[in-house]
Amino acid sequence: MALSPAQVRLVDEQAHAARTMWNLLHEWWAMLPKERRSPAAADAAIRQARKEIDWLSVLPAQAAQAVLKTYFQAWKNCWAGRADEPNFKARCRMVMSVDVPQGRDLHITRVHRRWGMVGLPKIGRVRFRWTKDLPVGKRADADTRITGARLAKDALGWHIAFRLQTYEPAPEPHTGPEVGIDVGISVPLALSDGTTYDHREWLTEKERATLLRLEQKAARRKTYRRRGEKTSRRLRRTYDRIQELRARAKRRHLDWQHKTTTDIARKYSTVVVEALKITNTTRSAKGTVDSPGKKVAQKSGLNRSIHAEAWGRTVELLTYKTSRHGGTLVKVPAPGTSRRCSACGHTTPGSRESQALFVCKNPDCGWTGNADHNAGRNILHLYRMGLALIPAAGRAVARRARRVKPTTAR
Repeated sequence: MALSPAQVRLVDEQAHAARTMWNLLHEWWAMLPKERRSPAAADAAIRQARKEIDWLSVLPAQAAQAVLKTYFQAWKNCWAGRADEPNFKARCRMVMSVDVPQGRDLHITRVHRRWGMVGLPKIGRVRFRWTKDLPVGKRADADTRITGARLAKDALGWHIAFRLQTYEPAPEPHTGPEVGIDVGISVPLALSDGTTYDHREWLTEKERATLLRLEQKAARRKTYRRRGEKTSRRLRRTYDRIQELRARAKRRHLDWQHKTTTDIARKYSTVVVEALKITNTTRSAKGTVDSPGKKVAQKSGLNRSIHAEAWGRTVELLTYKTSRHGGTLVKVPAPGTSRRCSACGHTTPGSRESQALFVCKNPDCGWTGNADHNAGRNILHLYRMGLALIPAAGRAVARRARRVKPTTAR
C-alpha cells in the first residue's frame, strides 16, 4: 500500500491497539472463573474497554470483534489438538496486523492497470498495487465477492490481502504420472523422473555485499552501547535496512516455491514426499558437559541451510495445490531413502560416494546414477509398495475401527 506518513501512524496505532486488545482479553480470560467465561461476557468487556480507554477506541469496532473471534478460534484449535494454548503477543515478536472483517466497508475502485483505491475504516482512501484480479463492479455477484481484508506489516511496509468468497467446481481426477520428490540443500527438489528444480541466490551480489556491510556496522555500533542503554536511532535504522534486505530475499524465495509447487501439481497426479521431522533434523550438536558434541560449527551451518530452504512450507504448498488440481500428496517413511539402491534395493556401506554420485556396492548390481535421483526413486517405490503413512486423523479412525467388534447378521 502507498500510505502517507499520517496514514502510516494511524495504521500503526490500530495494530498496537489490536495487539493490546488481545493481551487484555487473554488476561481477562485467565482471571475469570470457568463458569463466567462466555463470548457474550467477553464482548461486553471489549465494548466497555473501548469506551473507557481512549487509545483503544482508535481500533474500529469491527476490528475489535475480529480480535475476539480470532481469540476464541485459537482456543477451539487448542481444544481440538491442532495448536498450543493462546498466549500474550509480544511487541517485538508478533506481526503487526489489522483485520477488516466486512467487505462492504472497503469500497474498492480500480484507478488504472497497476493501482487501485480502497477505503479503510478510520484511515481513509488508500492506494494499493493491483497485483491480481478482484471481483469489483460488474465482476462481483452473489457467488464471487470480497468478504474482508487484512492489513499486515513487514520490513518492506504495509500490505493488504483481500478475502474472497467464490464457488469452484470439484476438480476432475488428475490423470498424470506419479512422482517421488527428494528435498535437499544443494539440489532443492529432485524428482524420481530425473527432473530437478534449482534456484539461484535470493540476493544479488551487490545486495549480499550491502547486507554484510550493514551487519558489520550493526555489530560495531552495538559494542558502543552500554548494558541497559536504549538503542540509538542509527542502530535502529541499520537494523531496519537489514530486515528490509532479508524480507526481500524471503519474498523471492516464497515466489519461487509457489511457482515450483504449482508446476508440479499441474504435471503429476500423485506426489510422494518423505515424512521428515525437521525439528529432529536441525537439532544442535553441542551435546552436554559430560559428552560434548563434535563438529558443532559445521552442524550449525547445516541447520541454517535446512531452515533457509523451508522444506515444511514446500510440503504445505504441495498439499493444497495437488488437491486443487485433482491429485494427492502422500508421505512415506524417510529412513534409508538416500542410502538404498533404487535398482536392487540393497543398502551397502559407502554407496553414496559424494553429494551427487551414488554407486551401488552390491557385486550383483553396480548401478550408478545421481544420488538425489536415486532417493526420489526410492521414495516413489515405497509408495508403490503400500508403505504410505496414515495421517493423525486417519490413525485415530483406524484405531476406533479396530476396537469395534465384528457382528454377525442373524
